Amino acid sequence: MAVADVPGTVDVQGWAARFDLISDPTRLKLLLCLHFSPGISVTRLAAAAGVPQTVVSQSLRPLRDREWAVVEKVGREHRYRLVDESLHTLLHTIGAPHAH
Repeated sequence: MAVADVPGTVDVQGWAARFDLISDPTRLKLLLCLHFSPGISVTRLAAAAGVPQTVVSQSLRPLRDREWAVVEKVGREHRYRLVDESLHTLLHTIGAPHAH
């Protein structure tokens, strides 16, 4: 394999998009909370990250749009969970813990 072939072995656009998403400190805090507590409500996410609920919804919209996170309505609450395995693995790499 030639060095010029190496970039073709990695999803460069996909990883650049992931890094772009986690480069925002607020979004990274929210991702850490999602990783720790899958199915967490917007109210609890907002409290944990110290931001308004509207910021939570706006910050996580790109994750939902790319289908890297899902939101489920449970009663009156919206609960988020991360479904992208590569982001999950990346969060482990930076030391993010789980609740269980």
